[in-house]
Parts: sequence; structure tokens; C-alpha cells
Amino acid sequence: MKTYIIAFSLMVTTLVFSQTKKIYNIGILLDNQTSESKVLLSALQNEIKAVVGEDASISFSEANLLVNDFNLEKAAANYNTLLSSNADIILAFGLINNVVISKLKTYQKPTILFGSINEDFNYFEVEKETSGTPNFTYLIVPQSFKKDLSALKELTSFTKVGIAIEEGLIDVLPFKAIFDKEAEALGVSYKIIPFTTSDDITNAISNDIDAFYLASGFFLNENDIAKIAAKLIEEKIPSFTNTTIDDVKNGLMATNNSEDNLQQFFRRIALNVESYVNGENLSNSPVFIQYDDKLTVNYNTAESVGMSIKYSLIANTNFVGDFVNVLSKKKYNLLDVMKTVVGENLSLQSSKKDIALSEQDVKTSKSNYYPSVTASASGTYVDPNLAEVSFGQAPEFSTSGAITLEQTLFSESANANITIQKELLKAQKEVYNTDELDAIFDVSNVYFNALILKANLQIQSQNLNLTKKNLQIAKQNFEAGQSGKSDVLRFTSEAAQNTQALVEAANQLGQTYFVLNQLLNNPINYEIDVNEAELGEGILKKYNYQQLRDLIDDPKLREPFVEYLVKVAKENAPEIKSLDYNLKATKRNIELNGSGRFLPTVVLQAQYNNEFSRSGNGVDYSMAGYPTNDYYVGASLSIPIFNRTQTNINKQIATIQQDQLNINKDYVELSIEANVNTAILDLINQIANIEISKVSEAAAKESLELTQVSYSNGAVNIVQLLDAQNNYLSAQQAQITAVYNYLLSSIQLERYLSHYFLLHSPEENLAFMQAFNAYLQNRN
Repeated sequence: MKTYIIAFSLMVTTLVFSQTKKIYNIGILLDNQTSESKVLLSALQNEIKAVVGEDASISFSEANLLVNDFNLEKAAANYNTLLSSNADIILAFGLINNVVISKLKTYQKPTILFGSINEDFNYFEVEKETSGTPNFTYLIVPQSFKKDLSALKELTSFTKVGIAIEEGLIDVLPFKAIFDKEAEALGVSYKIIPFTTSDDITNAISNDIDAFYLASGFFLNENDIAKIAAKLIEEKIPSFTNTTIDDVKNGLMATNNSEDNLQQFFRRIALNVESYVNGENLSNSPVFIQYDDKLTVNYNTAESVGMSIKYSLIANTNFVGDFVNVLSKKKYNLLDVMKTVVGENLSLQSSKKDIALSEQDVKTSKSNYYPSVTASASGTYVDPNLAEVSFGQAPEFSTSGAITLEQTLFSESANANITIQKELLKAQKEVYNTDELDAIFDVSNVYFNALILKANLQIQSQNLNLTKKNLQIAKQNFEAGQSGKSDVLRFTSEAAQNTQALVEAANQLGQTYFVLNQLLNNPINYEIDVNEAELGEGILKKYNYQQLRDLIDDPKLREPFVEYLVKVAKENAPEIKSLDYNLKATKRNIELNGSGRFLPTVVLQAQYNNEFSRSGNGVDYSMAGYPTNDYYVGASLSIPIFNRTQTNINKQIATIQQDQLNINKDYVELSIEANVNTAILDLINQIANIEISKVSEAAAKESLELTQVSYSNGAVNIVQLLDAQNNYLSAQQAQITAVYNYLLSSIQLERYLSHYFLLHSPEENLAFMQAFNAYLQNRN
């Protein structure tokens, strides 16, 4: 019975409480409204309701949402309208509302003024911690045009900047005085770009400025920002914005705002509303919001406009973008690098010249059976006294010529040389095939390394941003007394180390691009990028790597499949084929120095002689019947009988070479078998890693999020948070590289098989798998 009484009492208490909970109507004043601002306004309303919670009922109505369209008179009228409405609290946002409301001396209703009140406008004393005015508070952020322009100057060293401001604000606020002062301090010039729409900005962007600053553009939507950013990138003009980080993600180059700023801003407004609901006067609410200056840079936009980030700024810079080389003149996929290296690689071109040299050796060996024809001419002068008594046989002056022909009819050494050189040519072609297969694997390896390093660069950037976020949490905990200063120092140190890791990751990726350019015979500084490689996507879609994976993953099929792969690898291996051709050449050399040495060499020889002239002493004798020209034809046959044992030595050398080649062949076959089995085990590891890494990353991410919340609440210490962060970093790296490592291991196996699936047609690859099915049937 007591239980029912207690339950009934609680119900009555709850009912009474809900009936007495006060309803607060909140009025909102805006300078302008767009689809983007509606989303942000909804987020603010949800934040206020969440913070106030059960303390009161918060109500927002369309009737209490008024927009002044950048009109001072309308802004004043809107404020008076809310004063006479049912609004209990007034939230005023924007520069125009700021001008009107800040001039009031008294406030009939609780008024919170926020948005675009920065250090440059001296409407309030920035030294004051509270407004000191009953029913009124405002929020000042540590942003300023001066800081933004100084950051832009440090990034780009600009000389003239175009500053875009909504047209309705230019005549209301002292922009000219502010920018005159800042431009003089920076030693630069500027021009104001008034705008109503994004077209006004894009039309005003020209080559008379070398930087752009969006000083006021909160109400520009996503498409407007993208259009402005595209125009700036086209003109190679770096940009800076005073708006949110989303505009940087949409293409503008940089901002001093971070992702946390807007959330922190909304939370402060909600806390002010909550404090008023709980009976505190707004005059006591803090007015200053402390933001950390965090330069946020769009990596892709910075590259597109040709701006390099100074290493000195990286520690305090957040990056957005996907680290794609937007300046790349060529973007390679896996098939591209494979085909390009075959046609362009300098090492392969040099190796191909070895084939050309071997072809010349074959031609040289065959030329031994071509005739040798020699023409000669001579002139003779003989002592006159000798000529006189030579009876005309040796005149004082004479000229003559001869043509000699020599033709080998049969030569065992020539025949052997022809056979040997042909086999060596075939062997050299297989050496080239080996070099080609190695070059394809090398460039594939570099390609996947580039993908891994590219992903790692993205991860290191995210990890640095995460460390900076944890540093902010540590600072908040330190200020709240939940942790010591050692946590702040530890995360400061971690941020420095993460920054160094980011720099190293970027440089490693650049070095890999240098190597890729070298292999592809590009200029070393040629701007390139690599496409992602995903299983079942893009060029890999029609090449069924999934089937290969299924065969390896099946314990019943794995053993016969490995046997088949070893068989195919040995049959295809150019290394074995090259050794076989060398063995044939060596065998022919043994035959030459064995029984072949007793075969004769037969040579045909002929010569034609002709005396052209004779004069001087000794020509007076009659030479009648003595021919002035003659010829002869002959044949020679030679057989080596004893050659200082050189022939036997040559045979012994050739026999030793044959033995050596057979040993090498056995070793290569054994290596192929070991390599294939090792590659299969590696693939099994990678298959498991793909699935495990997905689970690991998801768990590590959730663990990190929970640990961050616990750390911010003081429930866990910094060591646990660092462990969670490092664990998530490792899990990310493992997950992003799992597929790449699997594909690289597959390419490694294909190298051992001397069969790259990507370089063969689907029909050829299908035949490869059908041959395995036939092998499996025969095996059973």
C-alpha cells in the first residue's frame, strides 16, 4: 500500500511541476536569411533547448523571427516590434542589428547581441568582462580583420587585396577607416568589392589584385562560395575568409576559424539563456569568448593557386581537403603505370638494346658463310740497272691489280657458332622478359607505396587535428581544475611530434613520386598523382581478383591450386627459359670441342691478277706470249690434329658451364616454388587483415570517442586518452593499407607466375582459370 502512495505522490509532483514550468518565447533578429542560415539557426535553437532542459519550456515562432535586410530603420523597427510582442528574450544577430541595439541605453526586455562583433569595431569596451547593463549582454569573439589580413600576408606576401563586403553594410559601418589603418600597417593596398550576390564578387575578381578576403559573407550559400572559390582558383588568387570553416571546405583557401568555434559560440548563447531562465541578470554574463587562433587551410586550394605552406605555420594549422595533387598533369592508375613502364622505362630500353646486340652477333656468325672478296692494286719501281738485265720480267715502272675471292664451304666451328648465337639471342630475349616483369612489379610496388603514403598523409593530418582537439580539452580541464598542467604540456609535445610526422609523411610521398617519375621516364619534378585502387572497382572490376581470393581462402582447393600455380610459374618463368637456351648453347659448344673437332674445314679460294702498265728500263725486251693477266682457283681442306690441348680444355670449360647452368636451373625452380608458397601465405594474411582491420578501426574509433568524453569529464587520465588516440591511428593505418597490401601481394604472386592479369585480356585470364579446373580434374 505504501508503494502505491509513493508512486501516486511522485505522479502528482511531476504533474504539478510540468504545469508550473514557465514558457519562454524567444524572438530573433537577423540582418538577412538564407537556406544556410536557416540550418545554423535550427542548430542554435536545438542547443538552447538542450541546455535549458527541464528548467523551462523554450518556444520559437515564425512571428518572432524578423529580418532587416541590411536596413538600419527596419532593424530599429524590428526591435521595437519584439518589445511589444510576447517575446520574453530577444536574440539579435548581425552587424546592422549591432549598430542599432548597441546604441541603446536601457533594455526593456532581456537582449543578447551576438555575431560579427569583433575587436575591430569599438562599440563595446573589450576590457569589460560583463556588460554591466541590466537586461543586456553581448558576445565578443577574438576575431579581427587585422588578424585575418596579417595571416593572409604571412601566407602569401600579397601587395593588393580585394575585400568583399555586403553592399548593405558598407555605408553603415566604418570599414574604410578600419582597412585604411590595417593596409598602412601591413604596407599593402586594397580595394573594396561590394556585393549583393556572388556574381558581383566573381565579376570583380581580376588580375589587379593578388589576394582576396571575404570580410563579410555569412549569408552566402554553399553554391555561392563554390562559385567564388572556382573563380579565384582559375585566376590563381589566394583567398581568406572571416566566415565558417565550411566555406574553406567548399574551396576558399584559409580562415582563422576552426570547427569548434561555432559550437562553442552556440553553447555560450544557450548558457546565457539558461542563466537568465534560472534567475540571473544578463548584466553579469561574461561577454568574451576565448577562441584559439587556428589557421585552417584547404590543402587542395593552396596547391591550385600555387601557394606553399610554410613549415613554421604547420604546428598551428588545420588542414582540410583530400591531399590530391590538383596540379598533376597526369593521374595514373595501376594499368597506366604498368603499360607506361614497358614502353618508356630507360632500363628496359637499355635491356632491349642487348637483344639488338645479340641479333648482330647472329648476323656475324652467319657472315662466316658469306664470300670474302678483296680487290688490291699496286705500283712498283725497280732499280733501273736491275730492270735493264731482267729481260722484261721486272720493268722499272709497273702497275698491277688483283681480285681475291674466299668462300667457306663447310666449317663446323662456324656452324656451331651460328647455333650458339641463335640460342644466346633467345636467352637474351628471355633476360629482357625477366627485366620487363621485374620493372612492372617495381613500378606497381612504387604505385601502391604512393597510395599508402598518400593515405598516411591524410591520416597524419587528421591525427594532428585530433591532438589539437585533445589539447583544447586538456586546457579546459586545467582551467576547470580537473587536471594538472602536465596534461597540457604532454599534448603540446604530442602536437609537435604529430606535426613532424605530418611533414615527414608529405616528404615521403613527394620522394615516392620522384621514384615513380624516374621509372616512367618523366621529368623528376613532373606533377603526377595516383588514382585509388579498390577491389571490384575501376580497372580492377573486370579482373576477378575476388575469384583468386576465394580459391586461396578455401582450405580444400588451396593445396591443388598452389600446385597448379607452381607448375604454371615454372612453365612461364623466363629465367628458366633463359637457362634452357644457355644450356643448348653450351651443349653445342661441347659437341664442337668433342667429335666435331675432327670435321674438316673446307674453303674455296680464287684470284685474278692483271698488269695495267709497264715503262722505263727493261720494257724493250719482247714479252710476246707472256700473259699480262692470269687467275687461279683452288680449295683447301684443314683438320685440327693437335691444338696444344686447347680443344680439350674448351670442352672441359663447357662441361663445367653446363653443370653450373643445371645447378642454377634447379635453384631457380626451387626458388619459384618457395616464392609461390610464400606469396600464397602472404595473401592469406592480407585477406584476414582486410576483415580484421575494419573491425579494429571501428572499435578503436568508438573507444577514442568514449575516452575523449570520459577525459573531458575527468573520469580517465591522459595516458588512457593517448593510448586510445594512438590505437586509433594504428587502426586507421592498418585499415587503409589492408587492401593495398593485398593487391600488392597479388601482384607479387603474378610476378612469380610471369602472368600479370591486368596486362592480359579477360579471355586469357578465363583460360588461365579453366586450365586450373582441368588440372584439378586430372589430379583427382
